[in-house]
Amino acid sequence: MSPKTAPILEVSDLVVEFAAKGRGRKPFRALDGVSLHVSPGETLGIVGESGSGKTTIGRAVLGLNPVASGSIVFDGKDIAGASPRERRALAADLQVVFQDPYSSLNPALTIEDILSEPLEAAGVERRTARARVAELLEQVHLPADSGQRLPREFSGGQRQRIAIARALTRSPKLIICDEPTSALDLTTQALVLDLLIEIQQRTDVAYLFISHQLGVVRRISHRVAVIHRGEIVESGPATQVTDRPQHPYTQKLLLSAPVADPAEQAKRREARRALAAATFGGEQD
Repeated sequence: MSPKTAPILEVSDLVVEFAAKGRGRKPFRALDGVSLHVSPGETLGIVGESGSGKTTIGRAVLGLNPVASGSIVFDGKDIAGASPRERRALAADLQVVFQDPYSSLNPALTIEDILSEPLEAAGVERRTARARVAELLEQVHLPADSGQRLPREFSGGQRQRIAIARALTRSPKLIICDEPTSALDLTTQALVLDLLIEIQQRTDVAYLFISHQLGVVRRISHRVAVIHRGEIVESGPATQVTDRPQHPYTQKLLLSAPVADPAEQAKRREARRALAAATFGGEQD
């Protein structure tokens, strides 16, 4: 499905700062003037190394990190300073899938209880909520009896499918995907990515997809934004950014991606070292 033009999310000149330890020290600026947008039915991939600020963007959109300045407009409304009550009201349209699904699944509840809880809290009748859960489990390709089982009875990939199902319970307009495949093996990664693409094609949901893996971002994203030390250094169509990167940092990320051919991997390693010496003062992985 082709992305539409009107943004569901528009972030402008976003600055996020954290208090530094020690008296008189300046706050640490995690994000410095970040601007981006996501349209309905579109996936924007945010890629960068650990500590680059990519997860901070997602957490700021979710209201989990403080915003020093700038705006976060979601569905036409600036939510940068939204109150807890306003945030709860946003839950139907703005959801998240985290890296570790097990930590966010109550181990004492069955999957049916976990998935029906947000629906019943929103006033949905119990029987209707259970029918919706059965529908969601089918959509994420889990067995029909999954609702009666506990989280510990599932593999990592299956738990991530459950987390995706939970994010979909109230038909959101945007899902923040924060490293949703990084803890999975390559085969399971591919299955989860295919599932997310399938769901997007069917529902028109938008994704802000955060990852340190350029290959993963390339597979699922329409557009890609590369973040380095709190700033977007390159952005554009996914194929352009991942196949013909212009910024040295993006080039470094591309050269850092593993390949199956040992000879090619050795060439990439040498090219990465030469690039680091030339543009990052010898900075290495």
